[in-house]
Amino acid sequence: MKLWGIDLGGTKIECAVLDPERNLEVVVRMRVPTESVNGYDHILSQIKKLIDMVAEQVGERPRKIGFATPGVLEPDSQLMKNSNTTCLNGMPLKADLEKILGVPCQLANDANCFALAEALMGAGKDYHGAEVVFGVIMGTGVGGGLVVNNKIIGGHHGIGGEWGHNILEEGGEPCYCGKAGCVEQVIAGPALERHYQKLSGEKVSMKTVLERYHSGNDEHAKATIERLLEYYGRAISTLINVIDPNLIVIGGGVGNIDLLYTAGYERIRKYIFNKGVVTTPIVKPKLGDSAGVFGAALL
Repeated sequence: MKLWGIDLGGTKIECAVLDPERNLEVVVRMRVPTESVNGYDHILSQIKKLIDMVAEQVGERPRKIGFATPGVLEPDSQLMKNSNTTCLNGMPLKADLEKILGVPCQLANDANCFALAEALMGAGKDYHGAEVVFGVIMGTGVGGGLVVNNKIIGGHHGIGGEWGHNILEEGGEPCYCGKAGCVEQVIAGPALERHYQKLSGEKVSMKTVLERYHSGNDEHAKATIERLLEYYGRAISTLINVIDPNLIVIGGGVGNIDLLYTAGYERIRKYIFNKGVVTTPIVKPKLGDSAGVFGAALL
């Protein structure tokens, strides 16, 4: 039986079909625009349209489908929550999908799907025996997913792995979650750009901040990257102290900054509860933007 996955993004919906009999070879990949401004029902119709298109190309319909979603399905109410595609929040997405598609559907947060795909198909293949894998997303937001023995740990409230909304900076910037100083409001890309603008009075991209840091003659860029490295070390040390994963994979645009894997890694030693000894492999992902849809198929 082929594995079908859907990555439900804010701007695009992507479908991938994998063949487990051919080492998870990709049979088909196809996408349509999400067009979320048109509302919840339109998103459902776009998903059905995509499934119909892929089924025609594959020559068979799915028996079940995995979905990588923004936000998460609340285990008790079975309603969506914490989604930045806000029209999904409070909606019975799983039940509605199963109704319009006529097959069982499995939903998981997109960061969890990222972690699962990297554990089974990506970076995890270089670390055989890694029982506990934590997938970090550091981009426009900060999220995470936890995989133990090849299984996503969703948790009692469905928020397993959500390290981005722990308080990292007392009295920090307010967060949409209702708290202030969350990890996301300190080391996500927009938060770092805001910090640079606060220091310099100039609004520039994170890429420019990094270029100016490497040029060595911009004190504000130096302070911004120093802030990133210090708080990154503190936040990652907390993950290691609580979970002590065998492998951490870091995705997202900020995760591409090479300093995180050198100077940032050294900062972890200051905060870890292990007499300064850190040997946890922390690596970049192997699957790029395919991780979400592959992880959905693996559900």
